[in-house]
Amino acid sequence: MIVWINGPFGGGKTTSANRVVERLDNCRLFDPEWIGYLLRDHLRDRRIDDFQDVPAWRRLVPVVAAELQATTGDTLVAVQSVLDEQYWHEIATGIRDAGLPLLHVVLDIDEPTLRARIDRDEFELAAAGWRHDHVPAFFAARSWLVPSADLVVDTAGHEPIEVADRVAALIADRRGALSSE
Repeated sequence: MIVWINGPFGGGKTTSANRVVERLDNCRLFDPEWIGYLLRDHLRDRRIDDFQDVPAWRRLVPVVAAELQATTGDTLVAVQSVLDEQYWHEIATGIRDAGLPLLHVVLDIDEPTLRARIDRDEFELAAAGWRHDHVPAFFAARSWLVPSADLVVDTAGHEPIEVADRVAALIADRRGALSSE
């Protein structure tokens, strides 16, 4: 199974995912961004502003996820903001075509709280400006993101551990349903 945690940049995806992985057995983090780094490194002669715009990234992410899952047998928790609906559709279709169950989790948050969190993130101070610049993209994508999700968690006023508990509970329920099929 692939659990994809989507949402705004700076919205708590990585923190929540790390806590989910800590809480559940046979669960590991999968960061699709590393596939983007590989492509950027090997396509240095091409200008790549956002590796999600590279079709190879959208094709490779499901393949690598399927191979990791087949190798480990673990549930993969992917952490990546995908705010382009067509890109999400390509990735989700690739994952399902690989025969993997997909859970799409969207972390939602109101804009003032998101901006305040971005400003308070001591570990990502260098990314604060970039994250602020991308806040409008998340709110523009909410119209399709929220309906496409299996679980939407409003993270405003909730600690990452509470978010992780909700995601972990969904994973456990889905694992149970899959094992009884």
